[in-house]
Amino acid sequence: MTEHTRTDGLPELEPVPQVLERARPRNERMAVDRIECNACPVLCQIADGRSGACDRYANVGGTLVRVDPVVLLRRTLEAGDAQVVPFAGQQASQAAAEPVAQSAADAPADPQWSGDLLLANEVFVTGVGSSTTYPDYKPAPFIVSSLVDGVDMVTVVTEGIFSYCSFKVKIDTDRYLGPEQANVRCRGEVVGHVTTAEYGSQMLSVGGVHHLTGGSKKEGRVTMELMQQLGNRQPVELMIDGGAQLVLQAGCAPIVNGVEEQRMRVGCGSATIGIFAKQLYGRVDEVVVVDDHITGVLTEHQAGRCLDMRPSGLKIRGRKSTPGRYFQVANPGVGWGGTDIADPMSIIEGWDPKTAWSGQRILMTSTTGEHSAWYELDESLKPQERPMPANVAAVVARIGENCEPSLTSVLFLGGAGGSLRAGVTENPVLLTRSIKQKLVNVTCGGAPAYVWPGGGITVMVDVCRMPENSFGTVPTPALVAPIEFSMRRADFEALGGHGETVRSLDEVLRSGAWHNDGAPTARRWLAGSPDNPWPLGHGPMLG
Repeated sequence: MTEHTRTDGLPELEPVPQVLERARPRNERMAVDRIECNACPVLCQIADGRSGACDRYANVGGTLVRVDPVVLLRRTLEAGDAQVVPFAGQQASQAAAEPVAQSAADAPADPQWSGDLLLANEVFVTGVGSSTTYPDYKPAPFIVSSLVDGVDMVTVVTEGIFSYCSFKVKIDTDRYLGPEQANVRCRGEVVGHVTTAEYGSQMLSVGGVHHLTGGSKKEGRVTMELMQQLGNRQPVELMIDGGAQLVLQAGCAPIVNGVEEQRMRVGCGSATIGIFAKQLYGRVDEVVVVDDHITGVLTEHQAGRCLDMRPSGLKIRGRKSTPGRYFQVANPGVGWGGTDIADPMSIIEGWDPKTAWSGQRILMTSTTGEHSAWYELDESLKPQERPMPANVAAVVARIGENCEPSLTSVLFLGGAGGSLRAGVTENPVLLTRSIKQKLVNVTCGGAPAYVWPGGGITVMVDVCRMPENSFGTVPTPALVAPIEFSMRRADFEALGGHGETVRSLDEVLRSGAWHNDGAPTARRWLAGSPDNPWPLGHGPMLG
């Protein structure tokens, strides 16, 4: 068995000669009017006036050009004032940048940068549009130094080619979407599965390396395209085996079987009873809150007992958990409270004649208040539906008022592997350790990323906090996503960072695009999101 060893520092290695020129095309028979792009393993041979398979690089007059612009965040830029401008001083690249910067092609200089280094903390270079570190030996496309509140900082900026990545989709609804572990399909291909439901939300896991690379070519291609759409906040259509048809878009209400969801639950049936018991006291004799998981019965519930309510004698179907709390009153579905019922009385077995009484008032409601009905017992203890009193309807409306809007939330989850780490340092484990020690702030497009505990650099980020169109693809198939590592200059040097390629923010902004492959590009200014902390602001990494 091979023994695993621990590396505690950067070993003394022979210096590696710096590659100064682009590698020659591997295909010597390639036409002279084509350029080989080595930004990903596909190695497209791109004819003049054409773009590669990823639509991210193009051949413009024999020059390899990055088609989409690098996104830079500015604190002082007003929301909605985003614009695309060529890099100042890049006369040769202006024409190449015209397809993505036509509105600013005649701009002689960048109007958003005055050159005042005292405003360095106002600018952040994101990985969106920055290019990747493929092949792995290249330093990151941008390694930028800046002075932030008197602290020497370095930000390593890149895009990652992610095969090991997925999206966790949170769908705020009580509707039954499908059985746990059921396949999720897009255009007939399996692209994910239903995972454990959470409080008021159904959850999906979409994408992942097994769907990208472990199935057919079509499955990989459909998965890749779906993931790009989800990440870029575009609507996607999904079908769950044995369940619902969905239209999902990050930040928007989910559409389930053609119906747009309005509310997520205020709580389970038991919680709803507890929250509103005092408001219902004196107005009702019994309340049943129908829920797929925990249905509540007021007079049996501890809240009803504390209010000294008279037992109603109601007998309900299902498995009793604790007083006033019942499991499995019905099957999951799209009816009342996430069950399959349309008639709430179908879960009632009857009333105990020794306890119940004629004229008893019963409120049946769902956990969102979207379904509700009022009944009174007649002389034979049969429930008769009646118009709901206004004071009871007001409490039902209050239940609905306390339900938050139903939304679809999409979180990108990816493992930052070799290319990303090697783009920072020759000894990648030191980057991982520095992140775990909170010496490095990890962001994705400037948005805060949660780094999972344990080994590796596994990050998770809300796509709604990232710039629009942050995600691209390469036809390997894989997803392309931005990532940035910000740290003190001293910590960057301690982990063996590529110090020879560091450029000051002032130099980057004045002289233009700087990629290790030499591809010129344009840049786009965006306002930093008010929902995000500033990536270079005060935080654990600054003390």
